[in-house]
Amino acid sequence: MRVVVQRVASARVEVAGEVMGEIGPGLLILAGFEASDIDHDLSWTAAKLVRLRIFPDAGGVMNRSVTDTEGEILAVSQFTLFASTRKGNRPSWSRAAPPELAQPLFERFVGQLESALRRRVQTGVFGTDMRVHLVNDGPVTINIDSRQLE
Repeated sequence: MRVVVQRVASARVEVAGEVMGEIGPGLLILAGFEASDIDHDLSWTAAKLVRLRIFPDAGGVMNRSVTDTEGEILAVSQFTLFASTRKGNRPSWSRAAPPELAQPLFERFVGQLESALRRRVQTGVFGTDMRVHLVNDGPVTINIDSRQLE
């Protein structure tokens, strides 16, 4: 499992011009899945994200988590995080989980986030053409891979 997490002042996702999910200050999480991902990948990543200290404290030091700040989370499934550009100029998506596996993984991941955060997580609509709008705060953007426990 791979995620790109961005600290945002606000973010929203639209499908066909309709807002499907929207947050104020918090985290925008773009999540990609492999067929080999298991529940441990989901729970480890969800726990890491809600504890990730990337929000400033009173002294301006990144020392607070989304939980500490009572921030919100917007999660969007994004298979392109597993793009391979090793050969040629057209990316290969062969490492990304197919939709029939990725959708339940995404739904379980959102459930893990909600459980860890103790409130609802906003989402896009799986498998649709989405428009993601965000105001990156910082900017702060971090990549996390559940197979590289860093």
